Parts: sequence; structure tokens; C-alpha cells
Amino acid sequence: MSKKILIVDDEVHIRLLLKYALEDFEDAGVELLSASDGLEAWDVVQAERPDLIILDVMMPGLSGYEVCQRIKSDPDLSNTHVMLTAKGQAVDRQRGTEVGANEYITKPFDPHYLVERTADVLSIRV
Repeated sequence: MSKKILIVDDEVHIRLLLKYALEDFEDAGVELLSASDGLEAWDVVQAERPDLIILDVMMPGLSGYEVCQRIKSDPDLSNTHVMLTAKGQAVDRQRGTEVGANEYITKPFDPHYLVERTADVLSIRV
């Protein structure tokens, strides 16, 4: 079974940047999925069971916090690694911790760091 990464952001250019940064993982057999809002993300999470989710906090429908909380509250999904992305305010980081995010990455993020963290989380070298 191949590993899956779900990229969730309501801004199309951010989704494309993330997909571009992570495209080498496709050569290693990883499937890249995407969603443009929290409701779509929740549907994809339930259907696809991704191994890693890169999840924007500020989105229409369900916020990234709400999606993360749903994931971490579901026994079948709770081991999913969730990286929240947003501005670096202390209150945002605290909220991320409260909803169970594994990591909180501030925007703008370094694509090289994201690739390194993704490789570590999925135990794949690209």
C-alpha cells in the first residue's frame, strides 16, 4: 500500500507550491492528494486515510483546527501525522497543540524544511 500526503489550503498557489516542493515523493511511490477547504479535506481524509496531512489553519467551511480535532478524535485516524500551517502567533501555536497537531509550521515556510520533515515522517529518502 502506497503512502499518501494530503495538502490542504484554500489558496491555490500555496497548494501548487506544496505539491511542487513534494513532487519527488511521487517518484518514491507516494500519492499526493489535495483539498481546497476544510470540508473537502475531511471527506478526503475519511476516504483516503492519508499518512501525512499538511493543513492550513484559516479556511472556509471547517478550519484547520476543526479538521485536526476531528482527525485526532477518531480512533481510526488518530495516528495520522498532522502539520498545521499558519502565522506564527503564540495563540495559534497553543490552539494547534490543543487540537492535537503533531507540528505547527509558520508561514512563510521553507520548502526544504518541509521536504526534510516529510521524509522523516514517512521514513522515505528522496
